[in-house]
Amino acid sequence: MTVGIKLQQTIASAESVAANLKAFALDTQDQQAKQMFTQLSQSVDNTVSTLQSRLNFIQQQEPQYRQQ
Repeated sequence: MTVGIKLQQTIASAESVAANLKAFALDTQDQQAKQMFTQLSQSVDNTVSTLQSRLNFIQQQEPQYRQQ
């Protein structure tokens, strides 16, 4: 398994986590919990963005990591 594929899988997993956190924020009535879930989802979204930037970089620099 290449680094590119591992990064793609990690990004997909992190996007799933962010979506779950957003759903928790919508489902709860507790304002403190809602704020916590929202902040966590934003943090994970930032992480996804960073990972996506890294994936784009390695795909440009290393042709073997490009999607087939």
